[in-house]
Amino acid sequence: MAQRHSPPVPCSAPLLAISFLAWAATGLELTVNDHAADFALPTKPGQAVSLSCLVHNGSQAERLVWYRGEGQVGLSDGNRENSSNICIFPVRESDHGVAFTCRLERDRAVQVSVLLDVEFPPQLGGEETLQTEEEKDVTLTCNSKANPQAQTTWYKDNTTLTLQQGHHELYQTSEVFQLSIRKVQKSDNGTYTCVVESSLGKGTKDFHLIVEDKKPVFPKEAVIAAIVVVTLTLFFGIVARKDKLFKVW
Repeated sequence: MAQRHSPPVPCSAPLLAISFLAWAATGLELTVNDHAADFALPTKPGQAVSLSCLVHNGSQAERLVWYRGEGQVGLSDGNRENSSNICIFPVRESDHGVAFTCRLERDRAVQVSVLLDVEFPPQLGGEETLQTEEEKDVTLTCNSKANPQAQTTWYKDNTTLTLQQGHHELYQTSEVFQLSIRKVQKSDNGTYTCVVESSLGKGTKDFHLIVEDKKPVFPKEAVIAAIVVVTLTLFFGIVARKDKLFKVW
């Protein structure tokens, strides 16, 4: 099921007052949650994240804008001037790696970005049945997202799989875990389990591999049928020309 993005909505937190002190006016600056530079914010699915953007060292009223990635966030008029607050609720796994950026409206180079670091365990489940013939190649694929990054272990019939050079190959990215078996044999029959595990939990998926006998390149039935056809063709050809053959003899 496709996940929907969590739209940022104005938080109910009161606007914070800004003190304009002439002696401290060393240049216009923004902060988000007291950070004057870009930063990552750890969170978890289901939580609420409140972001507060403030203008510092300003000599006039300044308007602020918020962005979620490249898209602008809608703000009420009372939530724009000198300070602005947004809330992301509930945080979803799809929010991982998304940047929320507060910018000065009249000078968009003045900005601070918050990168959401959404932590969640591996989500993996279900099972598959794969049928193949001897001597063919087969690939088992686990698709899983996790943060922090997870480690993968393959099992065969509930025992850690012993990898054989030239027979087994592993391929892994942050979201794809594959086991390829080259030129499968009857001994490769069995249940393979992909276990993806991080510090937050683990997920598993089973693959039931069935290796069938190798089919001959020329099926026996087809060969027999061809022989019968050729034989009958020769027979009827001889019968049709028997008079000429008898005259020759």
